[in-house]
Amino acid sequence: MSYRAVNPYDGKVIKEFTPSTDAEVEQALSAAETFYQQAKKQSFEQRAAQLAKLAAEFTKNCDYYARFITTNMGKLIADARAEVNKTAAFAQYYVDYGAAALENQDYSVIAKQPAHLEFSSIGAIVAVEPWNFPYTQVMRVFAPNFILGNPVILKHASIVPECAQAFETACQAADIPTGAFKNLFASYDQVNTMISDPRVQGVALTGSEKAGAKIAAAAGQNIKKSTMELGGTDVCVVLDDADLAKAVVGAAKGRLNNSGQVCTAAKRYLVQDGIYDKFLAALKQEFAKYQPGDPLDEKTTLAPLSSKSAQEHLQKQVKDVLAGGAEVLWGNPEPISGPGAFFNPLIITGMQFDNPMYDQELFGPVAQIYRVTDEADILKIANHSNYGLGGAIYSEDLTAARQLAAKIETGQVAINQPLASIPELPFGGIKHSGYGRELSDLGIREFANIKTVLG
Repeated sequence: MSYRAVNPYDGKVIKEFTPSTDAEVEQALSAAETFYQQAKKQSFEQRAAQLAKLAAEFTKNCDYYARFITTNMGKLIADARAEVNKTAAFAQYYVDYGAAALENQDYSVIAKQPAHLEFSSIGAIVAVEPWNFPYTQVMRVFAPNFILGNPVILKHASIVPECAQAFETACQAADIPTGAFKNLFASYDQVNTMISDPRVQGVALTGSEKAGAKIAAAAGQNIKKSTMELGGTDVCVVLDDADLAKAVVGAAKGRLNNSGQVCTAAKRYLVQDGIYDKFLAALKQEFAKYQPGDPLDEKTTLAPLSSKSAQEHLQKQVKDVLAGGAEVLWGNPEPISGPGAFFNPLIITGMQFDNPMYDQELFGPVAQIYRVTDEADILKIANHSNYGLGGAIYSEDLTAARQLAAKIETGQVAINQPLASIPELPFGGIKHSGYGRELSDLGIREFANIKTVLG
């Protein structure tokens, strides 16, 4: 596997990295085991103090870390800075609340005798992480497991090697103990080797359904705990009584943020009859505000996709979508030539259930829109998917919106706002969108030994 940073704006190679050797994998496993054993003698609060230094490192050197995101995967520089600060916020959440989430829980009353739960570490966790949020995705796994006492070994996406290296550099700058975190430029064969090693007791993956199936299978074969955060075909429901301006801005942002390369992006707009025409007209105007350019330029509003291969893959998907009977309502579906990985935003309609691409995730700035009539119509389309990661509902009737949210088969729903991950709330999906939860108190317990002590 080649680990190479290529700027998706101009196609220029920035730096290539040497893949990790089997000896380096063994060194990482050995160091992780040493940290795991030593951490058992520490309190959760001691590691929280160390994690606070890591949060401060990202905050203090925000511009330095942000630039790697932009040059490796093309994110707008302002959004890259926001990601660095969010990375720090994820860490700070577990600094502030991690130890409390791991306090013993008393079960004496329900057990009718003295009984409690204890939360403790289990061993090394292998994290296989994606390129679309190169730091936050790593911190979502590292921060809770570090507090718990589980070391983390990272296999990052091959197109963001500078980001992977920078995260390790940040850990070193913050004096995170040796063995607690290690980045490896590993192959999938080496990942499988690590999963089978007894020093590794869990694996966390965020990525495609295909990658998740392979890693989950390897974990299952070795009877190792795993969490999977995979793709999505999230709906953005706009009801007749929605605030039109809010819905349009939120729907566009929900689809075009990060150039549409977000698992929880608003991929399918389900818009009621009464507001459909006004919504579509305003949405076209809002989409037109997103203009491609250099992601390092503060004025640019639409960044390139992460790579030429991502551009080519999405182009083929759109071609297949249209061949299957859908049509373009807005935007130019023709490929953009040149060394960069840009993609024209599109609004398409006519995606019927029999379209071969109906339940495929379009990972880029391509929105689907459906005209719907009532709740039954909304739920028929929303739940006709193998995925269930997130969603959004726009309505001024909060009671009705919450009742509708309860009926959508998905892991999370935002009302009158684009869906976003925040450290205080669990994040994860159902169906082919994966299993397990990250963030919040649930996230820190995913790889904990939840031990019952009776008596």
